[in-house]
Amino acid sequence: MESKVIFGGGCFWCTEAIFIELKGVTGVKSGYSGGLIANPTYREVCSGRTGHAEVIEVSYVPEDISYETLLKIHLTTHDPTTKDRQGADSGTQYRSIIFYENEHEKEVAKKVITELQESFSNPIVTELKKFEAFYPAEVEHQEYYANNAQAGYCQAVISPKLHKFRKQYLDKLKKSGE
Repeated sequence: MESKVIFGGGCFWCTEAIFIELKGVTGVKSGYSGGLIANPTYREVCSGRTGHAEVIEVSYVPEDISYETLLKIHLTTHDPTTKDRQGADSGTQYRSIIFYENEHEKEVAKKVITELQESFSNPIVTELKKFEAFYPAEVEHQEYYANNAQAGYCQAVISPKLHKFRKQYLDKLKKSGE
């Protein structure tokens, strides 16, 4: 049976490109969550006034990859110690965030954050928030890296991030040896 989790770790183009490569992940959608208005647009979210974060909705098979493993990968493939910022992207829409569905998921997330804290010199500031709604991003933001790998942003930001991720998590990839 399939499960879903929603994470924000900066630009959703970057996070989507990472999670789609994992064994056990059946789909990834870019979108918005955590804000005040229904069905926001990219422009509205980028204004920083909606309260939404750029997020991904990860569909996965728990028998093939655990919620805890997904959390660990999420927290180690972006900087969870910077508030409202990832690299050159700044604003609340780029905050590090984990949405949980129930108290069990919340407790697992707290445990993983505590375990990983010793790997970081600064405090992890990832927000934990009860899931309320996910709004898919516009079609041009879906599978962005797959459709635009040669674009400047993809080459400068996403490709190096993917290379590092692939080296670190080779055993978790759908296709090994990349």
